[in-house]
Amino acid sequence: VQLVESGGGLVQPGGSLRLSCAASGFTFSRSVMYWYRQAPGKEREWVAGITSVGGSTTYADSVQGRFTISRDNAKNTVFLQMISLKPEDTAVYYCYAAVNGRGYWGQGTQVTVSS
Repeated sequence: VQLVESGGGLVQPGGSLRLSCAASGFTFSRSVMYWYRQAPGKEREWVAGITSVGGSTTYADSVQGRFTISRDNAKNTVFLQMISLKPEDTAVYYCYAAVNGRGYWGQGTQVTVSS
């Protein structure tokens, strides 16, 4: 199983970014996918999730209405569209998948929101 995030960077407050997570080594279309983040000095926290069938989505209260999780099963990729970014969104963002009862993480991509 491999998860590779990309799309992070430095953005000004109010700006937007789109993160991608390319998955391989498992049946992506059957797996629920998640985004987490970890800010400096804080615990890793759940951000958003998307089901395998139907694409139902859920979000943490802190990002509801600003972030959108989506997936492209043909490309084995999950996305996180982020708008109206705030300094408190600064963190390393991770993709997560549970496969056959075991959890897998990507290496993370840094998002920094600063003027």
